[in-house]
Amino acid sequence: QVQLVESGGGLVQAGGSLRLSCVASGPTWTNYAMGWFRQAPKKEREFVSAISWSGATTEYVDSVKGRFTISKDDAKNTFYLQMNSLKPEDTAVYYCAVKKAAGSLYKVFKNIYDYDYWGQGTQVTVSS
Repeated sequence: QVQLVESGGGLVQAGGSLRLSCVASGPTWTNYAMGWFRQAPKKEREFVSAISWSGATTEYVDSVKGRFTISKDDAKNTFYLQMNSLKPEDTAVYYCAVKKAAGSLYKVFKNIYDYDYWGQGTQVTVSS
């Protein structure tokens, strides 16, 4: 049974930082890509960041470029989203996701329908 468990969300003032973690458990994790998405109240779930199987390729939505960093630790089956200079508009529930059988070492995936497994979500609230 595949499970993704997120942690690290919380309440922070504008300009502050948080680091989200997503621990993956289940079958052996090879040939997979990862992503982070977020969903604000009354809005659709949107792409935030993604990382390729090798970790060599990363991508971000324009609104977080220069502020967020995605990374992963294969030895721990864990991937992260470091969020700096947070803004009130970053407030949302953040979800991690994994796509199995990613194929290419360097391809990233930005569409929610590309992903096979999802975490339960962690709330991030940024106060002004």
